[in-house]
Amino acid sequence: MARTRLSRRDFIKLMGVSAASAAAGTQFLRGGPVFAAPNRQGPTTITFMGWGDVAEDEGVRAAIAVFEAEQDEVRVTWMHTPDNYNEKLLANVAAGTPPDTAFISQSQFRTLVHDGLTTDITDFVMSDPLLSQENYFVQPQETQRCTDENGRWHGIGSTWTANHLFINKDLFEEAGIEPPDFDDDKIWDWDTFLEAARLLTKDANGRHPGDAGFDLDNVVQWGFYYDTSWWMTFDQLAKVNGGALSDGQLLTLDTPEALAGIQAFADLIHVHHVMPQAVFFNELGMSATQMLDTRRLAMVLDGSWALSYMYVVPSLGVGPVPVLSPNGQASGQGHLHCILKGTQKVEASWKWLRFLATPFYQTHFCKLGLWIPNQTAMLTEEGMDEWITEGMHPANYRKFVSEYIPKHMSPTLVPAGFPRAQSIFYPALERVMNGEGPAAELIPPAVAEANAILTAEYINA
Repeated sequence: MARTRLSRRDFIKLMGVSAASAAAGTQFLRGGPVFAAPNRQGPTTITFMGWGDVAEDEGVRAAIAVFEAEQDEVRVTWMHTPDNYNEKLLANVAAGTPPDTAFISQSQFRTLVHDGLTTDITDFVMSDPLLSQENYFVQPQETQRCTDENGRWHGIGSTWTANHLFINKDLFEEAGIEPPDFDDDKIWDWDTFLEAARLLTKDANGRHPGDAGFDLDNVVQWGFYYDTSWWMTFDQLAKVNGGALSDGQLLTLDTPEALAGIQAFADLIHVHHVMPQAVFFNELGMSATQMLDTRRLAMVLDGSWALSYMYVVPSLGVGPVPVLSPNGQASGQGHLHCILKGTQKVEASWKWLRFLATPFYQTHFCKLGLWIPNQTAMLTEEGMDEWITEGMHPANYRKFVSEYIPKHMSPTLVPAGFPRAQSIFYPALERVMNGEGPAAELIPPAVAEANAILTAEYINA
């Protein structure tokens, strides 16, 4: 399949950038921020493209209102794009009409950086008296996800989101099982997790997997579920055992650690019978939230954003990711805010990007249960008082964000060219999860094929 990739030169041509503005951009890249003379013609209007449901759309609009009320130099036009976001963003780029600033998914970030479609904002970040403070962001995770291989910043994380367990506490209490918690000595190892999942899985006669007569075709309550069908989950499969999706440039899902993690999840379906296949949810017509709420499911591993809709489950609790080895970690991510290359409004765009990296913007979404902060000031007791919301956040949420995340969360690093690599790798993973063969046999050839393409077209190109 032919790949569309724009060089920096091609992009500038597409953008129709004038020689003067191109020169200004070069000066910015070489010598630091280029500050334009005060605009005496009125405010500069920039565009901001992003996705999101109603709550996120309203949050962005509220942020724009506050930003515009605080100063009179920059106005923001919100390009809300809830569907097919990546395709529409790239179509705008190819058409020469990219937004000035935008949400960029981590799954696309390094590909866009590699193709020269983002603006290097390192000098802005390093010269900013607030954002450049050593402990302003949760580190080193923030730097790891926002910079290229040379340590240059091309975006700022909107937030953190991280995987963790959502549980039905009533089912745990009935089974006499103490739920895991975010203290180091209460994070479940895999054997403890597996035994709990077994006891929480029941057929119509109340039998558990491993019991004589257990009816796998008539399970009325499942112990656990995890959707393994998209990029952030690939990383989590590996990270429970100390592996990872990639090293930032190549896929590393063929390492012994990653293969064991992938196999452990497949075994939950085909060996231990405590997790249904994804097709089960389609046949039942219920979401994981509905399954938790109706006592059909005891535990689900999902992103922290799911709290924004799972909070309606009356007996909802949260817990850490179970680990297969002491090196196991939780995967974390969050989209980035970036300035697109070619904009003639770099300074105005930076002012908006900086505003998005201050507590006001994150606080709104944290209160909704959608996000968790990437700013350390919001993780102090005083800071958490500003956004932890009774009725939304479970009692142990403070420990989750202030202790567990900094210590046990590792950002998902996605290499340049990943969209194409994923199309090669994912069918092999799907076969493992369908029980068609072991991870050690099916995964390495697919990873090797994908890495050959990444090496030829993104590393050595």
